Amino acid sequence: KRKEVLLLLYNANKTKKIAYAALLTAISIILTRVFGTTIPIGSALALRLSFGEIPIILSGLLLGPVFGGATGLMADVIGYVINPMGGAYFPGFTVTAILTGLIPGLFAVLRQRKEWTWSSLLGVIGLTNIIAGVLLNTYWLSIYFGSPFMAFLPPRLITRLVLIPVYVVIINVLTKMIY
Repeated sequence: KRKEVLLLLYNANKTKKIAYAALLTAISIILTRVFGTTIPIGSALALRLSFGEIPIILSGLLLGPVFGGATGLMADVIGYVINPMGGAYFPGFTVTAILTGLIPGLFAVLRQRKEWTWSSLLGVIGLTNIIAGVLLNTYWLSIYFGSPFMAFLPPRLITRLVLIPVYVVIINVLTKMIY
């Protein structure tokens, strides 16, 4: 039965996928902009703690890479327009948000829509967070603030190493509820 629900979501018509992606976009914006918090590193607001990436990752896992990437794009752009946190718009963060939905979506396609296990979720979420959350966002912050990459890297890496297992647990519970 779980596999049928997953296939139903993945094979839903475009209108339903757009509706699901819009819902996940709204949830991401709320979790990031309303319930998120930003912690300064030096004088820069460079460490955001929120669960806003979870709906974007879920969108990729459940709807595929195109809708996962679109969810990330829309969550970042609409979220910025509604509540610009930390200064001027920077397109690098939008690229990161797109990849946050795209990478899990690509893995979902490669897995041929099989159920997600703890280890497979850990791998996908870990890889996505290291590429997007640690490396790319740290690089964008170093450009944005004109500070060295290594000044931002250690606290961001430690935070992600704590958040990855939390994301895995939450996404595993949510996917089990959905299937």
